[in-house]
Amino acid sequence: MVPSETMASRGAAAAAAERSAKPLRLDIQSLSKAFAGRTVVDDVTLSVAAGEVLCLLGPSGCGKSTTLRMIAGVETQDRGTIRLDGRVLSDGVTSVPPEGRSIGLMFQDFALFPHLSVTDNVAFGLKGRRAETHRRAHRLLERVGLAAHRDAFPHELSGGEQQRVALARAIAPKPRVMLMDEPFSGLDNRLRDGIRDDTLDVLREEGTAVLLVTHEPEEAMRMADEIALMRGGRIVQRGAPYNLYNSPHDKEAAAFFSDINVIPGEVHGALTETPFGQFLAPGQPDGTRVDIVIRPQHVRIDFDRAGRGPNPTALDGSPARAIVVRSRFIGKESLVEFRLDLDGSAMSAIVPSVFLPKPGTPLWLMIRRDRCFVFPRS
Repeated sequence: MVPSETMASRGAAAAAAERSAKPLRLDIQSLSKAFAGRTVVDDVTLSVAAGEVLCLLGPSGCGKSTTLRMIAGVETQDRGTIRLDGRVLSDGVTSVPPEGRSIGLMFQDFALFPHLSVTDNVAFGLKGRRAETHRRAHRLLERVGLAAHRDAFPHELSGGEQQRVALARAIAPKPRVMLMDEPFSGLDNRLRDGIRDDTLDVLREEGTAVLLVTHEPEEAMRMADEIALMRGGRIVQRGAPYNLYNSPHDKEAAAFFSDINVIPGEVHGALTETPFGQFLAPGQPDGTRVDIVIRPQHVRIDFDRAGRGPNPTALDGSPARAIVVRSRFIGKESLVEFRLDLDGSAMSAIVPSVFLPKPGTPLWLMIRRDRCFVFPRS
């Protein structure tokens, strides 16, 4: 492991220790839900501490939004228990109504009231005299940078400004937990990062526990203290973003976070033969078919020298000759697609900056052994 990776893993461990010292805010145990006999949420257990952001990440239809709806109280679970600060909200016997749960909701649709001013939108639902609720609304609007728009109406605001009004309205009642269902997906990419960061700053200052649902890995890694990866109604892996990215549970988990190259093989004597030499497969019985997974950014490219490539190394293994199929510049980096000489299989590499070899160009590829994952083929 290189020094930067050591520091990153230590940082992830320190952050995990810090989170464990915070009081547990939301605790979900063995939550399950079926519709018309089809299980959509299957034995989900989650916990979120005060001031922590947990991201529920997964493809569309995996049960993320249904989980949020059960926590909010708008859907009733078939099994399981939901607790807030140790108090049972729902367990199949007890069921606190949504308005009594002290849980805030933010969705992709901001659902602002078009006939109310920005101030009245934020103050909507607050108890107390009008002057008091408006003072609370004005303080929140100042915190989200919209003090100058407090008398405006929603249609007079940009999408990013409407999003911040929705945030101020959601935190106005001081919820203990904030549930966010892809609230930033409708925003322009140029605005999204800044508004996400501002939103989290406000929620952390309030000490609110946040459960965020998204299908975008980049958003999850940018926002979350921890990620729970969901597939087919179940949590398949949970941990810090660094750990999920660098220690995926299986090939599908690795592929969810980035493009991957997959090299098939079969184990014989704890070794797998590939175009890039032998790979260790400890603990796998002879005859086990495996997939060796490596991300395109960890594929090293070298030039062809009259049919010869670079010498093998312990770190990069044996080189394999390949022919360029196509190359494209995709912003800060280039994507080069290859066909391996040995077996005709496809391989792609990502190279920083501009590197656009012509189709048909022979090059040599090497793959970092410490960046590969070996999984039994499902």
